[in-house]
Amino acid sequence: MMNEQQLLDKGYRKYSGENIDVFFNASICEHSANCVKGNGDVFNTKRKPWILADNASADEVARVIDTCPSGALHYIRKGDA
Repeated sequence: MMNEQQLLDKGYRKYSGENIDVFFNASICEHSANCVKGNGDVFNTKRKPWILADNASADEVARVIDTCPSGALHYIRKGDA
């Protein structure tokens, strides 16, 4: 698992939430739409910012991100070592 600086260095953009931070790298996204289909309250390409990490529980955000086949989405839970 990469840390925040490693993700940012690899071109990921950070979307901060209260309990979880979401990182997205558009250059490796395969547009499978698993995120949007998985939870449209958190992931919605029709708004800016398109990721609102606080629109669901940290567990739900992590669950959806874990379905991303390309690795374009990562997360770091707040308070995790």
